[in-house]
Amino acid sequence: MNVTTKQLGLASLLLLLGGGLGIVGGHYLAPLVLSSARPPNPSLIPTQFKPLPIGNDSGNPNDVNFIAKAAQKVGPAVVRIDAAKAIADNSPPAEMPFAQPFFRRFFGKDAPIPREHIERGTGSGFILSSDGKLLTNAHVVEGSEQVRVTLKDGQVYDGKVVGVDAMTDVAVVKIAANNLPTVTLGDSNQLMPGEWAIAIGNPMGLDNTVTVGIISALGRSSSEVGVPDKRVRFIQTDAAINPGNSGGPLLNAQGEVIGVNTAIRADGQGLGFAIPIQTAQRIAEQLFQGGKVAHPYLGIHMVTLNPDLREELSRQSNLPFKVDQDTGVLIVDVAKNSPAAQAGFQAGDIILAVGEQKVQTAADVQEKVEASQIGQPLAVQIKRQQQEQIIAVSPGAFPQ
Repeated sequence: MNVTTKQLGLASLLLLLGGGLGIVGGHYLAPLVLSSARPPNPSLIPTQFKPLPIGNDSGNPNDVNFIAKAAQKVGPAVVRIDAAKAIADNSPPAEMPFAQPFFRRFFGKDAPIPREHIERGTGSGFILSSDGKLLTNAHVVEGSEQVRVTLKDGQVYDGKVVGVDAMTDVAVVKIAANNLPTVTLGDSNQLMPGEWAIAIGNPMGLDNTVTVGIISALGRSSSEVGVPDKRVRFIQTDAAINPGNSGGPLLNAQGEVIGVNTAIRADGQGLGFAIPIQTAQRIAEQLFQGGKVAHPYLGIHMVTLNPDLREELSRQSNLPFKVDQDTGVLIVDVAKNSPAAQAGFQAGDIILAVGEQKVQTAADVQEKVEASQIGQPLAVQIKRQQQEQIIAVSPGAFPQ
């Protein structure tokens, strides 16, 4: 065996031992070199294992420093938001007789007036404009008119909550400042699972923390995420998101904001969710313009059918309708005096299409209605007692 073959064999052994060249979390890992061995000839290392040049400013994720560069680029525009709100406390002080359940039975009406305590919380946000417009989560600032905003450089401002939209969990805040660093918005509509995802925020009070992962999935419905009252198709990521990250940006490899970190699943690890930036931006613009958002509303309760659900419904003897198919979107109730009631929808109707676009799930219907115009006719194709028909309904504004 000649010298070249020995060197090649050593290089292969190093790879098997975990000493190969690679990129982990944006850091270059040097090869493991045993003290008694000569280092392999660089010319014999396969191209894919050679270190990439340092200092590449192309924005290409192949640059080993792209995570650090994204954090440096966006970090100054990520803020900490401290909010406080008064919460009613219905329990009397422990030293008072009314605190005992026995006495509370007799003095319910005469018990002391409920006290209030201040609930404080910390979240994140990011700067949209140099004159102090910020975006964050509704649950970070909801119930507060004023918040404290702290920049990365330590500057502290009093922030005014301009608008809150609980249905999408988006809120906007304004601070009196100029020449502030801002973020660059990306395009969440062009994302693909497997892309890099970088989160910046203030988890557990640890300011400007950077975590990294990938886009795990797209289009997660609010029901899947565990917040069925929201009208959002979430981005799923395994980048670490913890309490305090809420409202902070989710970035792509180029340091562009693609989402707003919002929720985690308490029953799972590596499951974080973000509002797509296109949705958050649309809501934020309406909030800055008028302080509120009007969401289109039909007034129906619906479920996505499957064989198990159909079997369960068939056992319910008190239902005013019968279910004779395993798939589709079933209307189980129509709210009184709602746009749907006025248009003639009935419990038991199966929704087939909305606005000439076929739907398969309740989330699909919700998404189509959200994209419609309040007061403008919307064509909904349904099946009722084996007969298909189209109902024209004009969505109203969702009741506050």
